[in-house]
Amino acid sequence: MPEKQQPTLEPLDEAIDHVRGPSAARLIVEYGDYECPYSRQAFREIERVEQSLTGGIRFAFRHFPLAEIHPHAFAAAAAAEAAALQGRFWDMHELLFHRQKALEDGDLRLYAARLGLDVALFDRDRGGAAVLGRVRRDVESGMASGEVRGTPTLFIDGVVHRGGYDAATLMEALGR
Repeated sequence: MPEKQQPTLEPLDEAIDHVRGPSAARLIVEYGDYECPYSRQAFREIERVEQSLTGGIRFAFRHFPLAEIHPHAFAAAAAAEAAALQGRFWDMHELLFHRQKALEDGDLRLYAARLGLDVALFDRDRGGAAVLGRVRRDVESGMASGEVRGTPTLFIDGVVHRGGYDAATLMEALGR
């Protein structure tokens, strides 16, 4: 009888993944959706953890837009990736969560302008193959893990975290 395949998390790729924090720190990977209110809560709580820990944490965000229930989620993920091509992923990431109720096309263009992006390039990029492939890569890696069923889904050092995502629970899971 063949061995049961263990779910795996695609390893962090520094050249592709959006990651911040010290390389030696514990790693949290989030699969999130910019239109999901629970992903927004996780965003706030992870920021609290990042600010609380002296040695910091390493944090990576991967897209998992739940387009069936969040009609603007995919466009928001594409906007974040288009901003990334101009070196502003984390700024757009933050704006999208802070402005979660305003994710129409005009809103996304306004955010790009507010960040000082080349808006014409931003518009071209967010519908381009590179951006769409990048979002698809994240979704496929989440599905391949066998653990990502909704958002947010967090992994700590490669292991799915099924507990709460409030700062206190995350600190406990990180052993702090």
